[in-house]
Amino acid sequence: MSNEFASVSPAELKSAAKRAYIYTVPLVIMETTRKWRMGAGANVFNHARKLLTHRSRWVTTPNNDTLYSDAWLDLSKGPVKITVPATGERYFSLAFMDMYTNNFDILGTRTTGNNGGVYTVVGPHQAVPEDATNVVRAPTPRVWALARILVDGPDDLPAACAVQDGLFVHEGADPEDVAPGDPVQRSASWREYLATANRLLRREPPPVTDGLILEQIRALNIGPDQVFDADAFDQEQAEAIERGVEEARNWLVQIQRARRSAIDGWTYPSMRNGDYGQNYTLRAVVSVGGLGALPLEEAIYMRAEGDAEEGLFDGNQNYRLHFPAGAMPPLNSFWSLTLYEAMDDGQFFFADTPLRRYAVGDRSPGLQYNEDGSLDLWIGARSPGADRERNWLPANEGPFALFFRGYMPKADLMEGRYRLPRVERL
Repeated sequence: MSNEFASVSPAELKSAAKRAYIYTVPLVIMETTRKWRMGAGANVFNHARKLLTHRSRWVTTPNNDTLYSDAWLDLSKGPVKITVPATGERYFSLAFMDMYTNNFDILGTRTTGNNGGVYTVVGPHQAVPEDATNVVRAPTPRVWALARILVDGPDDLPAACAVQDGLFVHEGADPEDVAPGDPVQRSASWREYLATANRLLRREPPPVTDGLILEQIRALNIGPDQVFDADAFDQEQAEAIERGVEEARNWLVQIQRARRSAIDGWTYPSMRNGDYGQNYTLRAVVSVGGLGALPLEEAIYMRAEGDAEEGLFDGNQNYRLHFPAGAMPPLNSFWSLTLYEAMDDGQFFFADTPLRRYAVGDRSPGLQYNEDGSLDLWIGARSPGADRERNWLPANEGPFALFFRGYMPKADLMEGRYRLPRVERL
């Protein structure tokens, strides 16, 4: 280690390691996802032609409402142009996320409308081309472009796929050479993890407003202008760094499972969700439990707090969610209630149930309202009875989680004047 850091105490290094892990884990998760999803290379859209299922485990807490199309853009060699098709009355969004998981621009129904267009995505510090149209300025050289295209039932799938076909990156964009080998996991050894995090910080420079946190982790020789060397630390220092990384990693798993402060049994997202600023803790938590989450004005995500361990629900019990007449969530688009199997590492994926029904929502075929206009949704591993099965969300027999999504929420929902009713155990 250089003389600058030789006298840093183990306690200081442990604290810096915890901060560094929380700060960089979204970056590492994004790079892991990027390498998994880059089969077609950079600057090419990958289209999921069917709604995701229990076998779809490349991103945590997926939705079952929209088709996904995604492209990993490499802007290091220059801007790229993207064509967005007209989508009619269909909900559509194309979110651009920097490598720190911030949504820095969203095109589509809520913002640019449904008429489509050609957009030029320009990297940081790059000149805007003279022929550029509808410029999108990216904060990092690599960007995740993630489109969500509403599917209004099985018969609508071909039309939704046709929208995907109109979404593409123009020819001529330079492809990227992806480094060979398996992506580094967030569970890697401290040596491998911090070396990867440092490499990514150098490749994807953070904003100037992250200067304070970068100074706080500088003792590790990690930063956009530094080179990490695990062998430069003595044994006592190395053990302290290892403990710091492990404590941060365990804390992230525990917080995914921990009971949260709830209102009528539901937790509500932070106003910074999807665009985190300097809230690095929230950013890390969402990257593990809900990578790719949209900002509140685009979609609002609520999680129900169950009565089983760690705020989950018990698949051996039955539950009901009752919406009184005239009290449905105030939205400008659609809603869904989705059930997920809870994994040991804090992630959530669709459960494999006999009906293969992963969500119910306002567009569910045959959804039945009560005579007074109220709505009951039945949740559990056992059928609520033949007359209620159209409103049944089947569960796995183990622990599960419930998430409510509302797209394009109105002010009453975003600002807390409307609250979801409690999920009742029967």
